[in-house]
Amino acid sequence: MTHAPEILSHIEGDIGWITLNRPRALNALSLFMIREILRLLKEWEEIPSLKAVVIEGAGEKAFCAGGDVRAVYDAKKEGHPQTCDAFFREEYTLNAYIHSYPKPYISLIDGIAMGGGLGISINGSHRIVTERALLAMPETGIGFFPDVGATTFLTKTPGKTGLYLGLTGARLKAACALWSGLGTHFIPSTALPAFKKDLNHGLEEALKIHCQPLLEKGFLEKHKADIETHFSHPSVEDIFESLSHDGSPFAKETLATLKTKSPTSLKVVFRQLTEVANTFEERMKTEFRLSQRFVEGHDFFEGVRAVLVHKDGAPIWNPATLQQVTQEMLNHYFAPLGDRELIL
Repeated sequence: MTHAPEILSHIEGDIGWITLNRPRALNALSLFMIREILRLLKEWEEIPSLKAVVIEGAGEKAFCAGGDVRAVYDAKKEGHPQTCDAFFREEYTLNAYIHSYPKPYISLIDGIAMGGGLGISINGSHRIVTERALLAMPETGIGFFPDVGATTFLTKTPGKTGLYLGLTGARLKAACALWSGLGTHFIPSTALPAFKKDLNHGLEEALKIHCQPLLEKGFLEKHKADIETHFSHPSVEDIFESLSHDGSPFAKETLATLKTKSPTSLKVVFRQLTEVANTFEERMKTEFRLSQRFVEGHDFFEGVRAVLVHKDGAPIWNPATLQQVTQEMLNHYFAPLGDRELIL
């Protein structure tokens, strides 16, 4: 039995096209896909006549639901730590390459885009969302942290929006994606075929023809004052305390959500998104350090087990409370890796 290729690619006119082709897995990124996308981008960068790159997902449901963390879980369980190293090292190398890509890099986010799916879209120049777009960095729910460049793109959002998103894993529709800056343009899904066809006549012309304004306010804009009030505090514990004294539906729902997350993840993410390094490269190096510490620890594999493997939705976090996550533990997560540092 032959399997369909995980990446489809072709050049049409002056546009390079990449399609993530694992629709049954919601186009989750395998290590092969990461390597193939990087190979194509490097090859196409050297073609002067190629003016732009477009990346999209196959199927009706997802652009890309994330990196294939189940494969990382299996590799750790089977005693192959080098696979865990390679996956994150090469994924982050790809994210950094996209971030500095010299040609327009256009993501068509029509459906689910989470985790690693944001890494291969939000780091690019043009992030087109449709009414079917659903974006999130839900990593605290699996005992991990928002990676793939999120230390940069979440901290560019208005006010404390990025910290709210990173801690809660809240899911965003098109209006919120545009307001926060994660999305750059809105095109209805029914207009995408015509937009793709018109790209051959020039990117700016196609955008002018097919982009539409979204006039309704999204959840983030409606609750920007609430987010500022509760997420401007100097610690996760203080955020919990602030929310607990607010009887509004927003505060109650947000606190209930945060209580389900890994305490270790929450404290790491708070530090990650409030003590930001100066350059994109330094931030990616920090993210790689964090990825390897989480792979060594307990909560990431417990979270993947509970959400993706056994699917019981009942992870047992260790440490179990915020108070048990010490400063010494946090310092270890951010500590240098010696000769295993990420080099970009």
